[in-house]
Amino acid sequence: MKRAIPVVVLSIAGLVPVWLYQPSAESSTVQATTPAPSTSSSSSSSSGSSGTNVVTTTTVDTEKGPVQLQVTFSGTKITAVKMLQQPNHPQTTAAVPKLIAETLEAQSADIDTVSGATITSDAYKESLQAAIDDNAKAASPSASASEASSQTVDGSALSTEKGPVQVQVTFSGTKITAVKMLQQPNHPQTTAAVPVLVAETLEAQSADIDTVSGATITSEAYKESLQAAIDARG
Repeated sequence: MKRAIPVVVLSIAGLVPVWLYQPSAESSTVQATTPAPSTSSSSSSSSGSSGTNVVTTTTVDTEKGPVQLQVTFSGTKITAVKMLQQPNHPQTTAAVPKLIAETLEAQSADIDTVSGATITSDAYKESLQAAIDDNAKAASPSASASEASSQTVDGSALSTEKGPVQVQVTFSGTKITAVKMLQQPNHPQTTAAVPVLVAETLEAQSADIDTVSGATITSEAYKESLQAAIDARG
């Protein structure tokens, strides 16, 4: 019986570390992972700081297998084409370098079909055209903003003893970028004076310009019509 006591004591001593151990919440082995991106049916693009735009096209399913491209643009120029998905066929493997080379040369989807890989070629061209369209859409907002900042205003039409005078002024923001005569007297002095008046307007960016000698009446009417256009600018 006395021998049993040390055994019991040792057993209890062995269990003490187990009772004292408590797992820490910080050392949990459960980790949150970022889910893998799902396959999307729409094309996507990303713009780089160097002015490049990389477009990943939709996947075109063919009886030979899927076709998907990644096209890199510098502005509207195609600088690189990468096959993300392609049929696992020797004909496709041989055709892809030819299709890419023709694309870089033609700078469009208007390229020849590679003999022996017609299905892949057609899917390639369809996917390429989608990338070109997507790149054009990506560039359109800046073009629209530029157009929105440009405004053309017709000045008032003035009757003079020499004939009618009316100008049309184009603004980019507040800057006068062009002046066009919509009406002017049919006189040699006026014909000679108009380019001078327009040049002075573009330099002065206002109607505060000199009268052209020999075309005083036309000059005064021009400045009045020009001022009306400036005032009417939104």
